[in-house]
Amino acid sequence: MDRRHALLGVAQMYAADAAAIAAGIPGTRLMEAAGGAVADAAASRWRPCPVAILCGPGNNGGDGFVAARHLAEAGWPVRVGLLGDRAALAGDAAWAASGWSGPVEPAAPALLEGAGLVVDALFGAGLARPLAGSTADLVEGVRASGLPVVAVDVPSGVHGDSGQVLGTAAPAVLTVTFFRRKPGHLLLPGRMLCGEVVVADIGIPDGVLDAIGPALAANHPDLWLDALPVPRPDQHKYDRGHAVVWGGARMTGAARLAARAARRVGAGLLTVTCPPEAAAIYAAGDPGLIVEPAGTPSAFARYLADPRRNAVLVGPGAGTGPTTRTRTLAALGAAKSGGGAVVLDADALTAFAGRKEELFAGLTGRCVLTPHEGEFGRLFGDRLFDGPGDKVARTRRAAAEAGAVVLLKGADTVVAAPDGRAAICADAPPDLATAGSGDVLAGMVLGLLAQRMPAFEATLAAAWLHGEAARAVGPGLIAEDLPEALPTLLRGLRDAQARGAGPG
Repeated sequence: MDRRHALLGVAQMYAADAAAIAAGIPGTRLMEAAGGAVADAAASRWRPCPVAILCGPGNNGGDGFVAARHLAEAGWPVRVGLLGDRAALAGDAAWAASGWSGPVEPAAPALLEGAGLVVDALFGAGLARPLAGSTADLVEGVRASGLPVVAVDVPSGVHGDSGQVLGTAAPAVLTVTFFRRKPGHLLLPGRMLCGEVVVADIGIPDGVLDAIGPALAANHPDLWLDALPVPRPDQHKYDRGHAVVWGGARMTGAARLAARAARRVGAGLLTVTCPPEAAAIYAAGDPGLIVEPAGTPSAFARYLADPRRNAVLVGPGAGTGPTTRTRTLAALGAAKSGGGAVVLDADALTAFAGRKEELFAGLTGRCVLTPHEGEFGRLFGDRLFDGPGDKVARTRRAAAEAGAVVLLKGADTVVAAPDGRAAICADAPPDLATAGSGDVLAGMVLGLLAQRMPAFEATLAAAWLHGEAARAVGPGLIAEDLPEALPTLLRGLRDAQARGAGPG
């Protein structure tokens, strides 16, 4: 996993702090750097104004005391409020409080009167229980005030691992975190509460990651660019893969969108197999499509028996009945015998609701499942689908159970491999919430798998391209626009490969 984009869970961040201290870096030095970074970030974005700094009883509050000292020394009018008794502070937090020579007031909504800025240093990413009582009232008071908030590590009330709100949380304009981002900075709803996220270098050496071994990252081309296929001069179309899409008879647009995306992303050939009665509809579309009527499961299986047809997509517009199940199992059987890849989306997943063991028995590491939340719940059941929860943990458990790569779609898409590697895709614009965009994504995964890109990397690359294509099109986006944005994006990636670096 690329260290530059690694995300650290709460326990991993504690381990990084401990490793840095064990290596001879005092905790007080780390806290001084953290609080100084908060003050610098605030001073670089706001002119001096009255600031209320709300400190909690732990190290997050210690960072707040350091930030208060730095801002006061820079001429800012500062009021500090503390949850609890100053005499009860311990360790590095007590050291930080000892450096603040001004008054310390109770952390209460009254502290916000006359303030132009709030620094939320109440609780960091490791908060384990919902805010309640007077603390919840304080955070609600911050929310109601409408004042701009700078959050230390995360907005208080947001869990660093899941992004879930524990009780309540006040949205921040700016969040300053340290060393590496946490999953909760990217997962919803936490991401919507963090505002701009700044990662401050506080002196923790990158070498501490050797022992931690982070297996979660923010999706970025650095994670998969080396594996992105580049056509060679000696290749022909079959070398670039022959992808197959099973197309249903009614919602034919879904399969056509997926097929076009697979071709645009580089598959050498693309066949749509379909019921005979729908063949004319598919044949009247893009002239580059091959259309193969396959009225029976055996006809479909015979078509897939050619090992050159090395990647199959079942699901978009396929229907949820037994026909889709038989086609899915035929695709999995052909993939197992020939070493090919399979993408299962939409109806192919719902068709196995209540019978997942039948599906999972045919999956391999070259298979990718692309459910949205509803399809995920229908396939994996309540044991994994326990409400919003921790999306990374749920997706990882699903990938391990299925033995396949799982892409759990949403505004905070998560991709997980059976071996525990995972990434969060949090940069896609909301314009993607339009009919057919998921079919295009499945087609992109298919096209990359057909070119023999590893399944996890292919899925990450497709998710990134999907989001960037939407960003390139912008307002007014419809699903048909997405494949047409790919050539420019792929050209940029190819240029980056030639330079030996990811796109800027």
